[in-house]
Amino acid sequence: MIQLLYTVIFAEMALILTLLFKTPLRKLVIMALDRVKRGRGPVVVKTVGGTLLVVLVSSLYSMMKIQRRTVEAGVVNPTDQVLMSKHMLEASLMGFVLFLSLMIDRLHHYIRELRLLRKTMEAAKKQSRGIDEGKNGSAEEVKGLKEEIATLRTKVKKLENEYETKDKEAKTAEAEAEALKKQSEGLLLEYDRLLADNQSLRSQLESIDHSLSNSDGKKNT
Repeated sequence: MIQLLYTVIFAEMALILTLLFKTPLRKLVIMALDRVKRGRGPVVVKTVGGTLLVVLVSSLYSMMKIQRRTVEAGVVNPTDQVLMSKHMLEASLMGFVLFLSLMIDRLHHYIRELRLLRKTMEAAKKQSRGIDEGKNGSAEEVKGLKEEIATLRTKVKKLENEYETKDKEAKTAEAEAEALKKQSEGLLLEYDRLLADNQSLRSQLESIDHSLSNSDGKKNT
């Protein structure tokens, strides 16, 4: 148990040194920690940490029992003294393991935050550079837009003049059409009047012819 705890402590110390200094292994360690914190990794880590905490509490409880027994007996038992030293060493090592684990977790968290902050700062710098370049190019764009607006205004004015000319022509044509319509209506009325007169004259002629034919018939008799 003690040898295992020493092995874990040395491994954690090496891991902390790797995270503290920028070496080629640092990126690999960070990637490995990222994978450990995904999926079931956090559950496994919490389970191991909880187990160590329970064993630590058990060792502390055993130490308290040994101390109480020693106080009650009033004599130091060599066996109890050895057990007390063993439990104390195990408790110290387990506490140190938990402390180093917490340090590794915080270091990994802060390194990730620092990386995200650097990426954000780089993106902000690129954006500010793009804005500065856009300002230089926007002056030319504004100038081009002004020229285009002036050209469009000229075209609009020309179209308005053409529209006014066409509108006058249309109104003139409409007036002429109205005059022709009135003239045609007058001609139609005149035609109807002449037609009525013609009909009246025909009726009169027929009446005269009929009278003449009757008078000739009487003479013959």
